[in-house]
Formats: sequence, C-alpha cells, structure tokens
Amino acid sequence: MSIDFYGIPNCDTVKKARGWLDASGVEYTFHDYRKEGADADLLRSWVQAVGWERLLNRRGTTFRSLEPEQKEDLDAEKAMRLMVAQPSCIKRPVVDYPGGVLVGFDADEWERKLA
Repeated sequence: MSIDFYGIPNCDTVKKARGWLDASGVEYTFHDYRKEGADADLLRSWVQAVGWERLLNRRGTTFRSLEPEQKEDLDAEKAMRLMVAQPSCIKRPVVDYPGGVLVGFDADEWERKLA
C-alpha cells in the first residue's frame, strides 16, 4: 500500500511518524505544507471524513498568534479558509490512505490501519 503523508518536515510528530512508516515498510509520498500549501478540495474531503474540529490545530503557535477575530465563530467553512491560508494550522501529520484519513500520530491506530 502506498499512502500520501502531509506535514511539515521539522515537526517532531511528523519525524516520529515518518520513522514509524519507514520501520514498518509502508511506502508513502510526503507532501510539505510549507512548500506545497494546502489544496482546498483535498482539505474539504478531509473535513468531510474527520471533521474540521479534529483537523484544525488550535494548539500550535500559528493558530495562537492569529488575530482574535480570525479565531472567533469558527465553522467548517471559516476553518477551511484559515487552513488553506495558514497550512501550519492543520494538525500534523495527515495521512490519506485507501481506507480513509488519519490525523495525528497514534502508533496503535496506524498499526491497525496501515500495516
């Protein structure tokens, strides 16, 4: 199985997840948000699969540094616009695989779904 893996190379969680994929022999294509940005249609499909609340990284410095009005009254559309404009606001990593979408790194979940 080959998967699409989205993140930022210097993120510790992304590094840990890439190490797990390499050790597990899972083939993947890495997509760097900082270089490639976030595709709105792909992001919309992720929101439909897992919900915008799970996908939006509210704990990161990018989100925390936004103006208050950018963080207020969030809904799916506003969150998607924010994530397209600021890809660092997308929780990392995101894995798009033939069975669905995984958000964040959980070795047990990844073992069940990817190995």
